Parts: sequence; C-alpha cells; structure tokens
Amino acid sequence: MKNGKILVGITHGDINGVGYEIILKLFSEPMMLELCTPIIYGSPKVATYHRKAMELTTNFVTIQKADEAVEGRLNLVDCLTDEVKIDFGQSSAESGKAALAALERAMADYREGLFDVLVTAPINKATIQGDGFHFPGHTEYIQERVGEGREALMILMNDVLRVALVTTHLPIRDVAQAITKEAVMQKIRIFHEALRKDFNVSNPRIAVLALNPHAGDDGLLGTEERDIIRPALQDMEKEGVFCFGPYAADGFFGNRTYEHFDGVLAMYHDQGLAPFKALSMTDGVNYTAGLPIVRTSPDHGTAYDIAGQGKADEASFRQAVYAALDVYRNRVRYEEAYAHPLRKQYHERRDDSDKLKLNAPEE
Repeated sequence: MKNGKILVGITHGDINGVGYEIILKLFSEPMMLELCTPIIYGSPKVATYHRKAMELTTNFVTIQKADEAVEGRLNLVDCLTDEVKIDFGQSSAESGKAALAALERAMADYREGLFDVLVTAPINKATIQGDGFHFPGHTEYIQERVGEGREALMILMNDVLRVALVTTHLPIRDVAQAITKEAVMQKIRIFHEALRKDFNVSNPRIAVLALNPHAGDDGLLGTEERDIIRPALQDMEKEGVFCFGPYAADGFFGNRTYEHFDGVLAMYHDQGLAPFKALSMTDGVNYTAGLPIVRTSPDHGTAYDIAGQGKADEASFRQAVYAALDVYRNRVRYEEAYAHPLRKQYHERRDDSDKLKLNAPEE
C-alpha cells in the first residue's frame, strides 16, 4: 500500500488484442483512481498507439519503476526496449515477446514488494511460448514464479457463482487419469481455505461435480465417482470441510443448484467454465487462489475479432480490479483476526466436576 491505497500491478497482455483498450477505458473513470493506484507494465509507445487508434483520452504518466508510482494517476512502467509492430487482431511472435516482457518485469517487482495485487490483461497462449514461458497459461506461470512452492487453484467467479477446477489447461484425453483422490482432496482444501480467507465465508459449502455423465450411473458410465470422488469427499468431511456431491454437471447447472453453495468444484476446464460463461457474459473474473500473490484477470481472451475497433467492453476488467482489491482487504482482515489466537478453554469431559480447565494443554 502507498498512502493507504492498494497498488495494483497490471500487465498489458497481447498488444494486438483488446488489453490496452479495456485498461484505458477503465481508468478514464476518475473513481477508479480514487480506489487504487494502478501501475501498467507495458510500453508508453504501444499505449499511445492504442489510445490514438480508438480516440481515447485517458492520460498516463511514464515511470521507470513501480516505487515511483504517482497517486491519482495511471502509471506505466516501460518494459520494452525495442520497437514493436502493432497489428490489431493478428497473432505474432513479436506480440508474444512483448506480453512476456511485461509479465517478467511484474514478477520481479512483486518479489521486491513494489505492488500489492496483480491484474493481467489477456495473452495469446501460443505466441507467448518461448525460453521464458513454457506453460499452458498465466496460472501455471505465476505459480512457478512467485508461488513459493504452493499450488494454485483457478476460480472463475462473479457475484453469484464461484467455479474452481481440479484440472485446468489439460487435453480432454488426459483428464480422467489426472482425477485422483489426492488431487480432488487437495483442490478442495485450497478452495475451502480461499473461501474462508479470501472471500470471508466462515463455513463454506462446496459442491463437487462428477466426471462422467449422470455421475457414472453407479458404475455403468464410469467408476471415478464411486472409486475416487466419493471417497475423497468422505475423507474431507472428516477434516471438517462441508463438501457435497458428486453432482451430474448438466442437472446441477440446469436446476440452478449452484445457488445453494458457496463454491463449485468442477473436474475439468469446459465442464465448469462453459456454464459459467453462459451465465456470466460481462462480469466474470478469473482468480488464481492458493498463492501468496493476489491475481485476477477478466474472463475473456484477446478478442482479436474486435481489437482496435473500440468495441471492447471493460466490464469484466473492472470486476477483476474490484475482486483483487476485495480479496486483498479480506486477507488483511483475516490475518489480523487470527494473528494472536486465544488459548482454548474447555471443560474436560472425563472430569465429573464443572470446573473450567484454564490450564488445558495447547494443541
């Protein structure tokens, strides 16, 4: 924080997509600069090109490092040393290198503690691949760079629905073998902790989806529910986690059963994200839970089909910024609340007296 305002690092994403458009549109609103201090990791030349192409009027100030960020202004750290060609709507190796340069600089600054939360504009997962990036997406890259050995959990969310994934960017042919009891339990643990710590839900209720159609139909359509998912849920209940299922995904979303839960754990990418995006056209946010860093992004891609046309809707990006600020504040409150826990005081059941045991052993 700086002067009481949360410092928001923002990577510019693919420079041929809608990243700069949604960033510049959002921070043309004075209210956003009252909520936080934004720091774009990108290029002033690229930002200016986008601004002129779409006739936007958003001003920004160029700084050399994040600790020079000016309150009340849109700040931009120049991460590109070479000239780059901008070709709206086209994928290119050059745009991939520019996206990676911004990410690498942001990770370095985060490790120095120069900003509080990270919001990433969309990248092209194919063009960004190279010596410094060999990951399926942002989630895995950020986990490796600043995860400190912890495991990430992808959560897509809005005001009414949070969907997390056991497997993320994985080919369908590899999904079934990746669904193990240990994997399901680990994702439930991370989800449960995130709901409590990041979303201020005291006793989360988590719904878990089945892998197979009709939840396997008692083994007729698959045995993963019987042999893997149900045993995982039973063991998690023993740990005090409220988790339910496995639910057949079609009926679960079709009947709006998700409204009765604080979070939904899907087995694979499209099982959870296809219904989520159908229900959340403009306000969806991708949140990376489980890591020390707070990272969000809009739930859409580079949108090459409308890049450079001024048609991009910044609503999802706005919600991504809001979500990052909310999670950061919730984490601070949570850490403060549990910083100095009181010793437990309880009645010893084996003792017939009603005397309060103040010298009970610590757990």
